[in-house]
Amino acid sequence: MASFLIEEFVGSGALKELVPKFLEEGWDDVPTLKMMNSEDMDAVNMSQQQKDALEKRSYLHDRALMLYGDKLENCGKSLLELLEVSALALSTQFGMKRGHVARFTDRTSACGIEMPSSYVLPARKRSTSRSPSVSVRGTALVSVNSQKIYTTTRSSIRSSVNSDGSLEQSISDLKLKDRHVFKGVVAAEPAGSTGCGCLKSTPVVENLAPYSSIENVSVQKLTPEYKIGMERLVKTKTPPMKSSELWRDKPAILLCIRRPGCIMCRAEAHQLYARKPVFDALGIQLIAVLHEHIDSEVKDFWPRYWGGVVLFDRNMEFFKALGGGKLLKDKFISGFVFNPRAIANYKRAKAIGVEQNFKGEGEIKGGLFIVGSGKSGIAYQFIERNFGDWAPFSEVIEICTRVQKQQKG
Repeated sequence: MASFLIEEFVGSGALKELVPKFLEEGWDDVPTLKMMNSEDMDAVNMSQQQKDALEKRSYLHDRALMLYGDKLENCGKSLLELLEVSALALSTQFGMKRGHVARFTDRTSACGIEMPSSYVLPARKRSTSRSPSVSVRGTALVSVNSQKIYTTTRSSIRSSVNSDGSLEQSISDLKLKDRHVFKGVVAAEPAGSTGCGCLKSTPVVENLAPYSSIENVSVQKLTPEYKIGMERLVKTKTPPMKSSELWRDKPAILLCIRRPGCIMCRAEAHQLYARKPVFDALGIQLIAVLHEHIDSEVKDFWPRYWGGVVLFDRNMEFFKALGGGKLLKDKFISGFVFNPRAIANYKRAKAIGVEQNFKGEGEIKGGLFIVGSGKSGIAYQFIERNFGDWAPFSEVIEICTRVQKQQKG
């Protein structure tokens, strides 16, 4: 899994000297940096070598192959030329493993995030005449795109482990899938058939949690939003704060994490944060909520898998709100071993290349809230019925778009 640490993204190559400039101009996190277009690159006086480096590293980051970043950047070949190199040459010249060679040469999988043309990045200082559709993928990779590195069609996240890679449709094109149970504001995946039907699946609430259940939760901020050069963690222990202060002025997505070392939780967090430029354009902040504070786990989780704010909900109030006032819990045997849907979720996360550990409590299920600014309330909640269920990203973005329009209205 590719890290969101900017130092790991730029490596020791040509981009390293530009890090202060990136920070000054607002290109201060990896997902945003990968959205640069040709005019953005010219605005920070990037050389052709640096543009080529960003092209290669963005491509590698999308495919969790950053361990080859320095080698491929310094090889003297363009990305197009590298994609024409034989599998044997990739293996012998760059030390690529067989599975990594297949991932590198597969131009249809793990595609990068595309911004809908109507969205404007806050970091992008551009005139009205600048084309919003040309990014580092669309400028430096014009001829590559013609060879279909980035495809324009995707199946849903429930039908393919590689389908979470891009947002290439405008919001009007996003459609909810028939298998997903969508109730306007409360959603959950279908229950898995556990133990050949002998075991009962976790029940989920049918009604939206009342705003009062999350409005006055006492939370502690463990990390800030990650930016270039930021300390790994908040050095001093921050005092508790009232949760409503978080979204007082700006809507928020609150991702309730079951366990930050869990492979499925890490994969979901990584894939959601990868879409940060989209949420930035919509004016939505990203916040992760933990019900357990293990310092080493937070350090492993942030900002490698998640660069947004991380909160500690000591009393698990957000998690109780997801369950209608009580915690949703399941055992490993009944909730995972005998649940084919949970196993499929695990395989999806495994295919992305996520590492895992088994530290901490992992039976309390999580989910996701979308909360409007001020006292406008909960716009949406998703419940992790099966271990590893994700709120569909198309649905999350669609709801965020509605929230944005309501805030403007």
